[in-house]
Amino acid sequence: MKRIAIEKLFIAVMALLLTAPMLSGCGDDQDLGNAATTEKTAAADDVKLSGSVIVAGSTSVQPLVQELADVFSEMEEDVEIDVQGGGSTAGIEAVISGVADIGTVSRELSNEEKAYGLALHLIAVDGIAVIVNPNNPVSDLAKDQIARIYKGEIKNWKEVGGPDMEILVVQREASSGTREAFEELIGLKKKEGDKTVSMVRSDALIADSNGVVQTQISTKKNAIGYMSLGMVDSTVKTLKIDGVEPSAGNIGNKTYSLWRPFLLLTKGELSPEAQAFIDFIKSEEGQKIVSRNYISYTAVQQ
Repeated sequence: MKRIAIEKLFIAVMALLLTAPMLSGCGDDQDLGNAATTEKTAAADDVKLSGSVIVAGSTSVQPLVQELADVFSEMEEDVEIDVQGGGSTAGIEAVISGVADIGTVSRELSNEEKAYGLALHLIAVDGIAVIVNPNNPVSDLAKDQIARIYKGEIKNWKEVGGPDMEILVVQREASSGTREAFEELIGLKKKEGDKTVSMVRSDALIADSNGVVQTQISTKKNAIGYMSLGMVDSTVKTLKIDGVEPSAGNIGNKTYSLWRPFLLLTKGELSPEAQAFIDFIKSEEGQKIVSRNYISYTAVQQ
């Protein structure tokens, strides 16, 4: 997957959003416009909802979907939304196999994954924050410097204006959508024969969730890592990238370059409960919740 593929996905989705009024009559479940969602929500209002919906996948998307599920369950008391993690790849596999009703992904799908005929529902856009310990005086890195740190070409903080400390690189697990997007955007992948491989230094410390990354950085003064911007708290410090702060505004106007889509995936006909939950997430009320820590899919500028 190339960085340009991520950007093409984003542009294509935004184009669909802008043309939603013209598409409202087609009723295509793939459309990301509000008209189809409104029609489905109205239909769902006539059905008594009860049962469970299993959602699985990205640990970056998981907290957001859990927050949305809690609100939805207050509205629909007979519906249980079971939100699980496991990583973006696990979410895709769970939907394909039928183990989950909805998969959550924080990256673009590969061509092989798209071949399974999955429906994609964009619900938010999130930044990827590069983070360090609050006691680290470094506050701004060029994208090339980050790439060289992760490749092991820069090994000491003094090489980028910091103290004389060896750099500890924290990396996500192989199934992480955040890792996939980060490596693509920073330029940490290369071709070896028919395979695309990571160029991240082999001694990087592996963390299996955003929370673990944050804990490692907050407790290790010499560490650097990356995580979902929407989950960052005061225990770590975010870095400017090429002089640009990671913020919703800078992601929306595309001056901050490290961002990725938050997607829901489904396959085939959905239960009324699963469809109603997706409709709620994409509704005005659902997107207000999204906008607390992330960027609503309806608000991103082209």
